Amino acid sequence: QVEVAESGGGSVRTGGSLTLSCAVSDYPWGGNALGWFRQAPGKKREGVAATHLGDGYEVLTFYADSVKGRFTISQDAVKNIVYLHMTRLQPEDTAIYYCAAGALDRGWTRLQVESWMYWGQGTQVTVSS
Repeated sequence: QVEVAESGGGSVRTGGSLTLSCAVSDYPWGGNALGWFRQAPGKKREGVAATHLGDGYEVLTFYADSVKGRFTISQDAVKNIVYLHMTRLQPEDTAIYYCAAGALDRGWTRLQVESWMYWGQGTQVTVSS
């Protein structure tokens, strides 16, 4: 049974940085994708970033336009953890951040919410001005 657990959320000021962690257990790391999503109050869940570790250990990454250049997704396949390093945070980044694993189809490259099998419970990120 794959288990997904996020941590690292908190409150920061505008312009600050925060790193989220996601531990994924019992998951075939090589050849599979992992992603980060977020959901702000009153809004739909949206994709933030995704990463894929290929069989040859090549790494692919995809980002939403709104976070390109500010957020970085990375993974530690030995520790089974995927990270989301967030910089230059803005109030509009305030949301519950979710980690996802188990891509169901190629929609994961477009950060589609419906393309993932396993989800964590989420961690709150609040950015205040």
